[in-house]
Amino acid sequence: MIKHIVMWKFKDSHEGMDKNGLISKIKQDLEGLKRAIPEIKVMELGKDFNELPVSYDVALYSEFESKEDLEIYQKHPEHVKVAQFIRQIRTDVALADYEV
Repeated sequence: MIKHIVMWKFKDSHEGMDKNGLISKIKQDLEGLKRAIPEIKVMELGKDFNELPVSYDVALYSEFESKEDLEIYQKHPEHVKVAQFIRQIRTDVALADYEV
């Protein structure tokens, strides 16, 4: 089993959307991937409520059966589209992939 964790800090605004609007869009887009990519076994997305300087705005937790399934997810056109948008609006990212 592969665990995939990503955390992002986002810009305060982008193309007329404030940070909360951006987070709502990302949540909707990422949750849509669960329907499009069957290799995703578990996906949770949460908005940070601490709002501390060291906190990230959003955390994504997902699970895959294998490294190959994670790679399929990462290369899937729908994921690529979401990732491209996230790269435009993020100011920082942290990532961890591990096997259990």
